[in-house]
Amino acid sequence: MLNFTIQNVLIASSDDYATVDVQVVDGKIAAISPNLQVIGTVIDGKNKLLLPGFFNAHTHSSEMWQRGIMSTFPLELWLAELYDFAPLDPEQVYLSALGTAVETLLSGGTSVVDHLVLIPGLELETIAIATRAYREVGIRAFIAPLIQDESLSAGIPSGESTQSHEPYFRSTAATLEIIEEAVRQFHRPDEGVSILVAPTGIQLCTDALFAGCIELSDRYNLCRHSHLLETKAQEKLAQEKYGCTAVEHLKRIGFLSNSTTLAHCVWLNDTDIAILAETQSTVVHNPLSNLRLGSGIAPILKYRQAGVNVTFGCDGASSNDSQDLLEAIKIGSILHNVTDSDYQHWITPRQAVEMASLGGAKGLNIADQLGSLTIGKQADLVLYDLTNLSLLPRTDPIGLLVLGRPSNVVDSAWVNGKQIVTNHQVTTINVDELRQELFNRSQWQTKRKSETVAQIEAHYRTVMDL
Repeated sequence: MLNFTIQNVLIASSDDYATVDVQVVDGKIAAISPNLQVIGTVIDGKNKLLLPGFFNAHTHSSEMWQRGIMSTFPLELWLAELYDFAPLDPEQVYLSALGTAVETLLSGGTSVVDHLVLIPGLELETIAIATRAYREVGIRAFIAPLIQDESLSAGIPSGESTQSHEPYFRSTAATLEIIEEAVRQFHRPDEGVSILVAPTGIQLCTDALFAGCIELSDRYNLCRHSHLLETKAQEKLAQEKYGCTAVEHLKRIGFLSNSTTLAHCVWLNDTDIAILAETQSTVVHNPLSNLRLGSGIAPILKYRQAGVNVTFGCDGASSNDSQDLLEAIKIGSILHNVTDSDYQHWITPRQAVEMASLGGAKGLNIADQLGSLTIGKQADLVLYDLTNLSLLPRTDPIGLLVLGRPSNVVDSAWVNGKQIVTNHQVTTINVDELRQELFNRSQWQTKRKSETVAQIEAHYRTVMDL
């Protein structure tokens, strides 16, 4: 359904709401006005709210297999435990990408940035499988293969001790070759799949890997994605490695740009914030994983006051245990009311919606194509059911959506004009079959601390003065 007309639907106006018709022609918004002539299929928009699709701007789809089981650890120990699990197989990659797409869609997201964990030795196959899953569902996918070239222990500050680290199993050059081949095979923005260069972060990547990613980004016009200063330990590590902040170093080597999105950004100082504003880099706020792992509260209000673009992500489903984008938007909005007593800086529901939609598009350098209900933009749209019990009684629709606890409120969703959610259900795949497969391929379990985690924990507690 690339040509359709949504009739009598509620949209946000500058400071109120308006009831209009919305025409979509060839997958793009063609007209927004009351009483339009019908083009294509008629969609009844009565008692519904139409918004641009949100961006789940940072997640790790394959972590779905560990959600609910990970220990209450800070990130560095949590990662050691995550690495302890049996490696993924291709079928798990496929099922978890499908699940991530479905949960994102049913919580208002039409785009997902998947910082995709790669199966060693099957890196291109991993990317191919995730690409297939996202294409089948129909969500707009930005696949950011997670790469590093240093071993896990290198991600913890040395402190006063001398640490030696095992070399990473794959060379920097080989890693960059994989990403370049992935771009050749799978980067198809016009078909809804984009490849990003995505070094995991300063904690596990050499400057050579960052330089290679910058070169690929420039040559193929790719966006850049990375974790940045998620924890206090990473802040200390940056000083050990570079003698300056991680943000100063990334600016020095040229990684920051208007096509760069940076997940977390919890431990930045005022100079760092000014650099992000200057380079037009985007912060992806992941409030739930930051709380779950005790990483801290990112200074989002400071970012916004400095002119830094901010959007939202769920993060992986084992550091958040959910892919509910509306939940991330709610917590990511109201969490900061306790960090700044000046309520004029607090994030309003309408601002949160703009951050989740246009903010995500800006970070991926496609704000001219997506992120708002604007004539000429691609029709990535979500229709919310305002008769749903969790959006009643009738007060402010966007306020209810952002500040409430909306459940099963997405009536319909379109990506590039193609309808992929109808009557509260993703219709492009068999969701019941997916649910059964996820159940059958997993089992109830508990997690016990391994010897590897115990060793890393001892060093971590010393370095962090615990």
